[in-house]
Amino acid sequence: MLEIRNLTKIYEDGTKALDNVSFSVPDGEFLVVIGLSGSGKSTLLRCINRLIDPTDGEIIWNGEDLAKLQGEDLRKARRKIGMVFQHFNLVERSTVLTNLLTGRLGYAKTWPTMLHRFSKADRDKAWATLARMGIEDQAHKLARELSGGQQQRVGISRALMQDPELMLADEPVASLDPVLAHSILQHLENLNKEDELTIICSLHYLDLVQRYSTSVIGLREGHLVYQGTKKEIQKMTDDEFKTIYGEEAVRISDTSLEGSVGEVVEE
Repeated sequence: MLEIRNLTKIYEDGTKALDNVSFSVPDGEFLVVIGLSGSGKSTLLRCINRLIDPTDGEIIWNGEDLAKLQGEDLRKARRKIGMVFQHFNLVERSTVLTNLLTGRLGYAKTWPTMLHRFSKADRDKAWATLARMGIEDQAHKLARELSGGQQQRVGISRALMQDPELMLADEPVASLDPVLAHSILQHLENLNKEDELTIICSLHYLDLVQRYSTSVIGLREGHLVYQGTKKEIQKMTDDEFKTIYGEEAVRISDTSLEGSVGEVVEE
């Protein structure tokens, strides 16, 4: 169980990105975070894994408050939290295999990894992970040579190398076309179901939210304004929609593709 209690983040310029946000995520959930750009979605995910420090509040996971951990204790906790980024965050001049092996840095000794010396067990694990994601044939290519969809699969594979208990995905399909978006989310869904991996994923596209989530929270200007189940998000009312996205937002849907992706835009 992950419990977020009264989480607040105020940046140095005075921007309050999160304001007293509280919710819980049972183990094995596929929680999707929705809201307009600037609503606090990315800040929330980055606070959870301490890429940024919260200003106030608690992040209780496995009986520990991640917001208070420092040094080696934080390092040990973070290696069980995988992170998938919108823009992949791969080392483009390194091979796919090397990118995956960086996911073991939290477990390995520093000096051998600086020389790209990883154990046979780590290398075997990397090959098995690539095979699971269907990209073992790309192992020796440079990351920059891959398509966007392939790069995101590498990003997911790298996170899996951590043996995570929690996976955070920050707009993982925002730069992909609808077909690839479904492909990436199907991979995450499989991990959620087969490995019982808890996933927290921020998304813009409502059709994807309705298809893949088991639960949903909505943020608006840093406030938690919506909580619902998969069934409830599929029956979202106009009033609930406006609570999350505002009176000026409208729904649009591209029906030219099977499995259309509904997007939110501002008028």
